[in-house]
Amino acid sequence: MSDISPVDPNIDLYGFLGIIRYPDGTITPLPGPAIPASSDPRNPFHFSKDVTINESNRTWARIFVPREAFDSSPDTKLPLILYFHGGGFIRGNVSTPLFDDLHTELAIEIPAVIISVDYRLAPEHRLPAAYTDCLEALHTIKDSNDEWLEKYADLSKCFLMGTSAGGNIAYHGGLRAAACVDDLKPLEIKGLILHHPFFGGTKRTDSELRMANDKVIPLCATDFMWELSLPIGADRDHEFSNPMMGINPQLFELIKALGWKILVIGCAGDPLIDRQIELVKKLEENGASVKGKFDEGGYHGYGYVNPTAKAITMVVKGFVLSSITC
Repeated sequence: MSDISPVDPNIDLYGFLGIIRYPDGTITPLPGPAIPASSDPRNPFHFSKDVTINESNRTWARIFVPREAFDSSPDTKLPLILYFHGGGFIRGNVSTPLFDDLHTELAIEIPAVIISVDYRLAPEHRLPAAYTDCLEALHTIKDSNDEWLEKYADLSKCFLMGTSAGGNIAYHGGLRAAACVDDLKPLEIKGLILHHPFFGGTKRTDSELRMANDKVIPLCATDFMWELSLPIGADRDHEFSNPMMGINPQLFELIKALGWKILVIGCAGDPLIDRQIELVKKLEENGASVKGKFDEGGYHGYGYVNPTAKAITMVVKGFVLSSITC
């Protein structure tokens, strides 16, 4: 029997999560500011533009290229990071200002070409829709004749990265990509970067119980997000939520053979840290090349805005450079 606690009836979870529920059951994020793509030559950091992934599904992505690459036209192309934003699978998009510092830091500090994917959201599009969008984005990129990608991105040095729910997408999307690597060529994945990945389970961990009333992601909110995003009828022990239920030793033998490396970034102030540490240990047991980087303090998702965006980026930079030079 699981120790699931009911959602606190005294908390307006829709308001807490910044979403509106309509009478027909659909939800939409509260309107907020958005940052447009920009190729303004006065931008000192990067240029960006939006591209379509799937017009029918209304999925798209924003490409970020560091200004330095445009100015110097480097002979050596830059590594490519396919990035997935957080938001509990139910909110957020690429143009949300919250994500801009991290997009910028990743592009200019590594430096790298960043493709930030705007995937479909739950509950209208429950999991595995976001994983399907991840794989479709990879196929779109490998077949693209986009001028920026052809000129600046080294498709043979690709990484999947995500924060929170995006970290979950990078993980599960990466596992799906591992099973069809030949179909993705000339794109080659070198590693997965899971930043504060969002996982769950029916049995509470010590860190979840200790931080049950966390101000960023209290348990009632994480339970609610899983309820909205998992397949109808699934509980939090579904493998999309609880990766311990979906460990396939043969798949990780394949990942090992491919030479993929995995980085998991977390912090002690995140109620989900126990699950992230558990995943690192399980991947190690299954022969994956995995590294855990867990900081003291912090909170779930910290690293979106400076100064922590720069600090997280430097960790990612070290991982990316070591993964493509070894």
